[in-house]
Amino acid sequence: METIPIYLMPGMAANSKIFENLSFPAHYQLHYLEWLDPIKNETLPNYIKRLSSQITHENPVLIGVSMGGIIVQELKNLINTRRVIIISSIKSKNEFSPTLKFLNTLKVYKIIPFSINNFIEPSVKLYYGKKAHKYLNLYNYYLTKRDKNYLNWALQTVAYWNRVTVDDEIYHIQGSKDEIFPVKYIKNCKIVPNGTHIMIINKAKTLSKLLIEIIENEDRINLN
Repeated sequence: METIPIYLMPGMAANSKIFENLSFPAHYQLHYLEWLDPIKNETLPNYIKRLSSQITHENPVLIGVSMGGIIVQELKNLINTRRVIIISSIKSKNEFSPTLKFLNTLKVYKIIPFSINNFIEPSVKLYYGKKAHKYLNLYNYYLTKRDKNYLNWALQTVAYWNRVTVDDEIYHIQGSKDEIFPVKYIKNCKIVPNGTHIMIINKAKTLSKLLIEIIENEDRINLN
């Protein structure tokens, strides 16, 4: 049976552990892309070029979550791919919610990174109360890329992502309750009922089935 190389790109600040609950057939060869430390004032195209050196197989499947979805779409411009699949993400800047578009114009990303580590713990305790310990453990386990320079670059890169034309070859899976990229502003995607922005962790069984269906089918499947 043909071996299928799959490269998985995590979301902003996340590590590859977010994919640990996915389940694939034995002939799938999994590779985990990791965030690089950005060079000062680095452009997205230059970052993508450096990151592409982590891909060593021809015609791989690329899967990206959240900001990782933006990254794999840009990687598609440099390499030949078998499939490109994005999860909990967007296909163009037109799919930002009005709220995010407004925050981008205010350049809120310039102040968030400096306080994100000090802000997250009291916020989680206030919002989740007795369940705070559980969510703080998840935060500490999955979101380990917290360097100030990286976060500055990542937030600014998303805010200024200028893709307008959607690539029709992109497969998009979105949760019905995604709080970061609400599905009502997104077109042409497979909607996962009750899926939130972190469904890669808590709905991995559902996503695994969808991903295998997309990868194995030689013709483009109907995701609507």
